[in-house]
Amino acid sequence: MVSAALVAALVGYGGTIALVLSAAAAVGASAAQTASWVLAVCLAKAAGSAILSLWARVPVVLAWSTPGAALIAATQGVSLAEAVGAFVLTGGLIALTGVLRPLGRVVAMIPDGVAAAMLAGVLLPFCMKGALAAQALPMVLLPMVAVFAVVRLRNPALAVLAALGLGLGLAFAGDGATLPVLALPWPALTFVVPVFRLEVLIGLGVPLYLVTMASQNLPGFATLRAAGYAPPVPEALAVTGGLSALSGLFGAHPTSMAAITAAICLGDDVHPDRDQRWRVGLVYGAIWVGLGVLSPAILPVLAALPAPVMTGLVALALLGPLMGALSGAFVPVETRFAAVTTLAVTASGVVAFGVGAAFWGLLAGLAVQGLTRVAGRTG
Repeated sequence: MVSAALVAALVGYGGTIALVLSAAAAVGASAAQTASWVLAVCLAKAAGSAILSLWARVPVVLAWSTPGAALIAATQGVSLAEAVGAFVLTGGLIALTGVLRPLGRVVAMIPDGVAAAMLAGVLLPFCMKGALAAQALPMVLLPMVAVFAVVRLRNPALAVLAALGLGLGLAFAGDGATLPVLALPWPALTFVVPVFRLEVLIGLGVPLYLVTMASQNLPGFATLRAAGYAPPVPEALAVTGGLSALSGLFGAHPTSMAAITAAICLGDDVHPDRDQRWRVGLVYGAIWVGLGVLSPAILPVLAALPAPVMTGLVALALLGPLMGALSGAFVPVETRFAAVTTLAVTASGVVAFGVGAAFWGLLAGLAVQGLTRVAGRTG
């Protein structure tokens, strides 16, 4: 049980921490605010996993929203205070979805292919930067890519973590990076007064809510069902949404259900008695508290890495989610043209009236799909 929880937590942290740091940098977070961001989201994941597992007697493990972090990292002209306003809105909407069924029905009206295409449009630019990063620093990036590809054949969940380990070794062994003075300052939460700017709420908050629901929460519930458990859907949405709104005040982006890392915590090796596997959520939560406490020592090491290494790590971490999003976007025949429209607009990065590309991509896709349905055509 401890080993499964530890592997799941390390995969979740090491596999996408570079993306979280990119998101923090995109909204202008200082070093202290970035440390607060990571600590707050770690504590939110720990609390939510423990509370839901203990209450429902189901092995519930939470994650930070990886696609959400990518969406934040792609934003332009948004301050941290404005982003915090969007985080609070997102958390509130997630919580309301668990309480108000009409809101859930409205979200369900968005075609799956269009929602997946919006996510793919957010992720695609980051993945494309991986090749440029390899060109800029081939002696480090190419071995990282090779290790990623080989490890992924045996254990996809550990592939990015293996690439990160090799990247750290190569960067600090060569002339590319200097290891900072290792210290363990006491972690601290930094309160950020939210600013609710309409353009940011529409352009960041609403898409952040949609990608968190579509690409994290729904697959997370499906993973639990596939393992034979009944997920506590309303309670999970209320808890993760409430924790997201609270942790957002300290700079953290939303917390959500886990899917890939959840699968690590659901197998027979966790506990032979499936009715006792819920305890893994408590262990998982305790490990995330530890990761949050250690973050002030970990983040300076990652920040010392050359920019291409971090860019390459983000690209590798998002290849899997991009594959899933593209598959989901183009499987439904009747929404393919709407999906490709959404993908093209979202990936363009266009900003109009202060509203970001994800919103315009979604709007364009829905408009095209609406016209298609009126005309009685498919695809």
